[in-house]
Amino acid sequence: MTPRGSILSTADTRRPAVAAAALREFARGGYHGTTVADVAREAKISPAYVFKLFPRKEALFAAAVESCFDAVVQALDEGTTDIDSTDPLVILDRMGAAYAALISDRALLMLQVHAQSVAGIPEIGEALRAGLARVTEFAKERSVGSDEDVQRFMAYGQLCHLIVTAGIADSSASWAQLLSHGIRHPD
Repeated sequence: MTPRGSILSTADTRRPAVAAAALREFARGGYHGTTVADVAREAKISPAYVFKLFPRKEALFAAAVESCFDAVVQALDEGTTDIDSTDPLVILDRMGAAYAALISDRALLMLQVHAQSVAGIPEIGEALRAGLARVTEFAKERSVGSDEDVQRFMAYGQLCHLIVTAGIADSSASWAQLLSHGIRHPD
């Protein structure tokens, strides 16, 4: 007979791996186009076990959103670890470069886009707002920038999402050039 503590420990160990699988699957198919069975297949476990770990699809998607923002904050942190400047704009620019490199993995980008599209689902909207709060607060604390500087940083992040998802950088149209001017993304 297995002691109850080891069952909980196994479940706690599996949650991050299942959340990572959920991130990949929901990024591909969105909330409505992805089933719990899809996530289970990606995680190489049964759908019943996914439901044991996350009792509702909303909770599973919210866990994927949390995992996504964990990666975002970690990238922003790593992007500013060895910076010599104390200038808030230089620090925020470094964060922006780290974020641009991070979203070259479109899974993180697409999960955020999908989360925005279903933010009206209370549990998902709450996870999205919590993630945005973490990024905003981290940017403010690390950069010591003004509220306007941090707002601009967040706004440029959303513009980057639009440029990447809509393929605006690939367009030579004047409106596309206007939107993407000065914004760089790793290939």
